[in-house]
Amino acid sequence: MNLDYLVREPENITSSTPILFMLHGYGSNEQDLFSFRETLPQDWIIISFRAPRDTQFEGYSWYDINFNDPENFIDVPQAKESLNAVLESILKIVNNYGLTESKVHLCGFSQGGILCYALALKYPELFTNIACLSAYAEEKILDGIVKDKKKLEKLRFFVSHGTDDAVIPIDWGRKAAELLYDLNCYFTFREYMSGHGVNQKNYMDLMDFFSK
Repeated sequence: MNLDYLVREPENITSSTPILFMLHGYGSNEQDLFSFRETLPQDWIIISFRAPRDTQFEGYSWYDINFNDPENFIDVPQAKESLNAVLESILKIVNNYGLTESKVHLCGFSQGGILCYALALKYPELFTNIACLSAYAEEKILDGIVKDKKKLEKLRFFVSHGTDDAVIPIDWGRKAAELLYDLNCYFTFREYMSGHGVNQKNYMDLMDFFSK
């Protein structure tokens, strides 16, 4: 499955040029997180993917959600299919640019952040900095995660959540932070006085995380 995406390229690209992949939330599109590019490092390649499934109001999703059925809240086969599609696209793009010594970063909001947890914990050797915004770690797609501390130690997570999030409860976000703690991962967990979104302080902290 080939994913559509937007790209911002720096003037010069070498084998060590950092690259950031962005995954939007349910019902949104590739333009959403791409707006962050203005304040991200200018020498990075920025890629913002569009999820493969159509939703209402011209949005897209990585998988269907059933709010009326807590047991089958997410469509697991669709989620795994999207996970594989993102992984394949990342590998293909990194290869096409010849980024043999590059640091590869992830940033996902909500449903996109859920996929970022799975990508980073299943394939830790591929990534460096991972931002999971207003998301949670979905157990149903975390089968086969790496638990070897040595393999996880180069990962750096930035986890943020709004205290008034009515879509993904803050307790779910806290539980994800507990999982990272249990795995001995390096992470920063921040709570903000906001709903299901990224307020200005959250945004500034995110930019600070990626600038280090």
